[in-house]
Amino acid sequence: MGRTLAIGDIHGCLAALETLMNIVRVNSDDLLITLGDYVDRGPHSRQVLDWLIDRNRGGRLVTLRGNHDLMMSDSRFDNETRNGWISVGGVQTLQSYGDEGIIGTLDDVPDRHFEFIDNTCRRYFETSTHIFVHAMLEESTPLDEQEDSCIYWEKFRNPQPHYSGKIMVCGHTAQKNGVPLNVGHAICIDTWVYGTGWLTCLDVDSGKCWQAKQSGETRTGWL
Repeated sequence: MGRTLAIGDIHGCLAALETLMNIVRVNSDDLLITLGDYVDRGPHSRQVLDWLIDRNRGGRLVTLRGNHDLMMSDSRFDNETRNGWISVGGVQTLQSYGDEGIIGTLDDVPDRHFEFIDNTCRRYFETSTHIFVHAMLEESTPLDEQEDSCIYWEKFRNPQPHYSGKIMVCGHTAQKNGVPLNVGHAICIDTWVYGTGWLTCLDVDSGKCWQAKQSGETRTGWL
């Protein structure tokens, strides 16, 4: 049996993602789960989506949808959403679709990127022991009845155990000290890679963590 590995919010930080993969050394038996927010704030959102789409073709990758990915997709249809998205990192995403310093537009985003966000990415994923979600879970609600406002947007403040008894692994709420927040029944692994923090990969069974920065710096530790 391979490892079950979860990666926190990437936010366009391709250099950190590639460095992280070099130290984790994911093999064909491992299941890799990315928790969403692939775009915005970092410099290489387009390239991160290409990386995920290419890797998805090989299998053993589960990609969740984050609120920033959702905003990017919804911005095609709603001006208010587009303006909000631009103000929270969308401008960096559009820059990644531009050419030679010229900012791109949503028309420059290839269809395969929206297809990936809308149809390949999932709202949640569960194993026999863990539930993976971008933001949060309502503790007394079945997974298929969870509201989008919780799944994509709720902050990790005082999470209660889900009635299933499974451990929740999520991102979304940046831990600006660069350390995953573990409260036993819930673990947040968004460690602020687009700021001065790290991109985190967690082996959910052993508790081992690998982390990488955009600069190429790496470290390992345990929950």
